[in-house]
Amino acid sequence: MKIKRRAAAYGVCRSADGSVLLTRGSDASAFPGVWSLPGGGIDHGEHPDDTVVREFAEETGLAVRITGVRTVLADLARLPDGTVEHTDRIVYDVAVTGGELTPEADGTTDLVAWVAPADVAARPLLPFTAGVLGVTFPPADLGELPAGLTPERTGPVQRFGAYALATDPAGRILLTRIADGYPGGGRWHLPGGGTDFGETPEGALARELHEETSQRGRITGLVGVSHRYDPAAVGPEGVPLEWHVIRVVYQVTVPEPTVAAVTEAAGGSTAEAAWCTLEQARNLPLTELTRDALGRTG
Repeated sequence: MKIKRRAAAYGVCRSADGSVLLTRGSDASAFPGVWSLPGGGIDHGEHPDDTVVREFAEETGLAVRITGVRTVLADLARLPDGTVEHTDRIVYDVAVTGGELTPEADGTTDLVAWVAPADVAARPLLPFTAGVLGVTFPPADLGELPAGLTPERTGPVQRFGAYALATDPAGRILLTRIADGYPGGGRWHLPGGGTDFGETPEGALARELHEETSQRGRITGLVGVSHRYDPAAVGPEGVPLEWHVIRVVYQVTVPEPTVAAVTEAAGGSTAEAAWCTLEQARNLPLTELTRDALGRTG
């Protein structure tokens, strides 16, 4: 079975009357004639924020600014050549700041239009677009997929990860120490990690939280989206990765905390886990993701 992964960013843009901006897939796209939110693939090393602004300019002719992160999704689709594709999608809310509505020329879309709320369901929509806009659609039937599918690495590594800014009722913060030999080795990080093929960000976060810290938590919000591009990063095998990780950080509550302990197999990327007060955390060598998340939430 041929499989592939991609990460993409999209925007929900509405006019004063509630119409939503949609683009139609061209003959060069995987699904010609099907409508989608404007957006597309995140280039290697590109911040997802920059992706959605770039894609809007290319597909709609409009300049936009981001007003918030609406949701983060993952889905599987069977492409016309039989490949099963896993796409991680960051969906933003955006507002128009300038430009003139213009369809893309010689790209994967060929038409752009403001669509009234009452008319959205009448158009053929990509499933993720239908879901974001509240349109009911039948789930795709991909048949039985083997467990443990992993796309073959053929170039630079782009990874999609979900992380937890996790706290307990006492206000302590849950942190993990990255094992030596991994990017950021020795620094204290937010629990979490890469999503597996076919896995949702929420599912990956629950799995990683238990593997790295032995805790069970509940997602209460979305802190934000970031990325890290490190062309010089070297993995534990000593092989350069040209590392690009796209990261979604969730606010998580652990209502019944236990002693933090790593439960994943020896040799993994997590060396240690601990509950810390804010004062203790300030005195630790933190990753920039951890510092940024703590700064965003005060």
